[in-house]
Amino acid sequence: MRAHRTPRRAAALALGTALVSLLATSPAGAGTSGLPVVTATSEAAALYDDEAGGNSDADDPAIWRNAADPGRSLVVATAKEGGLKVYDLGARLVQSLSAPKPPAEDDAPGRFNNVDLVSGLRTSAGRTDVAVVTDRGNDRLRIYRIDPSRPGGPLTDVTDPAAAPVFSADQSEINDQRTAYGLATWTNKATGRTYALVSQRERTRLALLELVPAAGGKVGYRKVRTLDLPSSFRLPDGTSWSACAEPGELPQVEGMVVDPATGTLYAGQEDIGIWRLRADLTGKPVLVDRTKEFGVPGVYDEATEECVLGADPGYGGKRLSADVEGLTLLQQRGGAGYLLASSQGDNTFALYDRDVRKGNAYEGGFRVGAASENLDSVEECDGAAILNAPLGKRYPRGLLVVQDGQETPEVPDGEGGMRTATGFKFVDLGAVVDAAGL
Repeated sequence: MRAHRTPRRAAALALGTALVSLLATSPAGAGTSGLPVVTATSEAAALYDDEAGGNSDADDPAIWRNAADPGRSLVVATAKEGGLKVYDLGARLVQSLSAPKPPAEDDAPGRFNNVDLVSGLRTSAGRTDVAVVTDRGNDRLRIYRIDPSRPGGPLTDVTDPAAAPVFSADQSEINDQRTAYGLATWTNKATGRTYALVSQRERTRLALLELVPAAGGKVGYRKVRTLDLPSSFRLPDGTSWSACAEPGELPQVEGMVVDPATGTLYAGQEDIGIWRLRADLTGKPVLVDRTKEFGVPGVYDEATEECVLGADPGYGGKRLSADVEGLTLLQQRGGAGYLLASSQGDNTFALYDRDVRKGNAYEGGFRVGAASENLDSVEECDGAAILNAPLGKRYPRGLLVVQDGQETPEVPDGEGGMRTATGFKFVDLGAVVDAAGL
């Protein structure tokens, strides 16, 4: 979710900025201002969220490893109405796939929000690697087969035409856009069945969808169960608190990732924090960490369409500034490794121990700074993906790809303003490991 687009985000960012400023001027706050800085090695061409740019808005990446030739691995990334973008490891565009057109003139257009990958998915045409995408505009999943030898481009749409909306009953509900939003895939090691975990926009609901083979090599899905995360919380002083939002909105989840070794789902409820729960959506969710803004009272002002925040009671966390976004795993041998989260409000990344037995303890963080005037820093990061495996000579220690919500240099729109630009940065994972002391 772009940080500047909703009133609650403007309020959260204002509080986050104030907190960062306070920490930066106090001796105890060196942890936020003193995080190590890494720089990107390359970046994809800027995407522009206007008519000339095809309403393209960078959001979420995933990294597909070419086992036969790791140096020719790919990055698959969503661009909202701009569809799906496929890049090589040099951040060069390999393929661009359009989002579906609206069913009728007044209906919502296709809008690709999040993406994740599945290796060796069982289909009626044999096993294949696929990219799974949430089409927020149509409230559906889209599934793309990955074949690097295909002449027309590595991705082919294999979505079952009969695939039903995930959360909506009809097109009218789809147009309200309380639709499929965040996404994580999961293969149950015990059963071999593959699932997509999908969140609902402006709601706290998560859905577990099983990916199922359809005729002609197509892939569909069926809903197994849903789970609703809390929208209000009892504070230590006995009061009840809910995050400030526009009337009718609840604190949504976007960033999600499943630890394949344990079947553990981590879900970032944007204004609240990071939840840990079973990927099959059974059992009780545990709040691993809270945002700094957790517990801060706020009232929505209809006139200004912004949240007016009260005094901070001090019940929030210390590491995450809303929104919580971009969850991904840095997997290491023997179950070791880290959960990475984008702390969108203060432009940092937080790292937590992957080991549940250690309570997912905070292990440090970092920023992505500017390498040069043109290869700028990362702000308002929405999505992130890590692959901790050799990827040829370019990335022998693996790769981190992050969305950049404020791509520079800015470009005039011809009407006295500037075009809204976003993009994706490619970061050497080895540099992150070294800088963060992992």
